[in-house]
Amino acid sequence: MKQFEWARAAGDGTQLHAQCWEPEGPPRAAVTLVHGFGEHCGRYRHVAAALTGAGYAVVTGDHRGHGKSGGLRGHTPSYEALLDDVDGLARAAAERFAGLPQFVYGHSMGGNVTLNYLLRRRPALDGAVVTSPWLRLAFEPPKFQVLLGRAMDRIYPALIQDTGLDTEGLSRDPAVGAAYIADPLVHSKISARMYTALYAAGLWALEHAAELRLPLLLMHGGADPITSAAASQEFAARAPGCTFKRWDGLRHEMHNEPEQADVLAEIVGWLRARTPVPA
Repeated sequence: MKQFEWARAAGDGTQLHAQCWEPEGPPRAAVTLVHGFGEHCGRYRHVAAALTGAGYAVVTGDHRGHGKSGGLRGHTPSYEALLDDVDGLARAAAERFAGLPQFVYGHSMGGNVTLNYLLRRRPALDGAVVTSPWLRLAFEPPKFQVLLGRAMDRIYPALIQDTGLDTEGLSRDPAVGAAYIADPLVHSKISARMYTALYAAGLWALEHAAELRLPLLLMHGGADPITSAAASQEFAARAPGCTFKRWDGLRHEMHNEPEQADVLAEIVGWLRARTPVPA
């Protein structure tokens, strides 16, 4: 696959890292990939390899405050800024691959932002794939952290706390957690504003799921200890045009589980059913 990187400026001037992976031949469609919290888009190279191998171009980038992008680590000035950033990335994909079907694929926090993007902005897309979205967490954070976060969101929204992520929850493959810990572009910082914004947006998406107007493939690992599989199932039950698949026994990063080939094949199969073969 072919790869190139570039920098783009967000509406507030924050420099955002972006990159694209392209198949060797003419692409069937473009997929804008939205990564999860604390990580970066470079962790999806093998996902991009599977998609480009099936003929799909992948446009992605690092969230503000993540990876190679600018901004305070783990912070956003507002939830709207996250939606604007994804919209800018999706527009870049639509410009580069004009005339082709356009999809968005979001994981975890990226799933939260993707679902809200679909519901609030109603972009001109052909569908979306969402895995392990943060609609609700699979656990209750310590009450003092929640109360502190809400209070500081009003007083000092850039206050940073540690997420305390247990990397064993990512995958049953211990090498995944070890690589995550060793990755210098990964962080465990979250601001009061980022936490309260994502928390509220997840619940909002659940309440408004019936307003979905695009085809959606929604998947969640049944053994995910980080984000709630039950919440995803609730969303799917309310959302028209949603195909839901629960992967029993899989943890948070299904694309990094031992069954990753099956997970990625499911995504490719769903995309192929909605995209013509290029002439």
